[in-house]
Amino acid sequence: MRKLLLPVLFSLSLLGLAAAAQAQTVIFTTEEYPPFNYRDGKTPVGATVEQVRKIMADIGVDYSIEIMPWARAYAQAQTAPMTCVFVTAHNEERDKLFKWVEPLLIDRNILIKHAGSPVTADTLDEARAYIVGTWREDYTEATLRRANFPRIDVGSDFKATLKKLMSDRIDLMPISEIYFDKLKKEGNAVEKVTILSEQPMGIACQKDFPEDLRKRMQAALDELIADGTQKQIFLKYGLHLGD
Repeated sequence: MRKLLLPVLFSLSLLGLAAAAQAQTVIFTTEEYPPFNYRDGKTPVGATVEQVRKIMADIGVDYSIEIMPWARAYAQAQTAPMTCVFVTAHNEERDKLFKWVEPLLIDRNILIKHAGSPVTADTLDEARAYIVGTWREDYTEATLRRANFPRIDVGSDFKATLKKLMSDRIDLMPISEIYFDKLKKEGNAVEKVTILSEQPMGIACQKDFPEDLRKRMQAALDELIADGTQKQIFLKYGLHLGD
């Protein structure tokens, strides 16, 4: 009887493992940062959200996307199993903290000012004379500190920092160059001052994230870049990727 039970138990074990694998759900966290990731009603949308949805549909894995303040989104992806945060700049400080799927885009970050402001800075050295705003746990805070900016104002999120800039409570703020171009086209009163940094932006997953799943996600992203889908998604949102 015992000999008969062993194959049955082994088969049930395999079925259980298969069911667990099929049932795995990836939790994506992100922030409100249009046109890359934002809410349309209660639904997450945007140029990078569409890429994430396409990746997960292509590999057939369940997922959810939650929009929250960046500091919370970033912290959750460091500690919660099966969790990834996007769009995350891949820099030296963050390299070992996550497993990476990239690039959702290659971006330059620039410092901008409120149009008409007397701020003038052709170099980072000149920009250090001003108050520069960023938001909590964003990679630009570390970038600014590494570049020895002495006066950094850290807000709660991107929108709060942009509001401070437009009301002249801060002098400068970092922003994606791609997003800056969109702001200008929409008639917002902002001006480019100087380049801050350049980096790949991607999906950062918790360190224990399954490597086989990460590789499948990376392969799906590679494919949508190679076949031009990524470029078409950005054009849909009025964004132009550099060659």
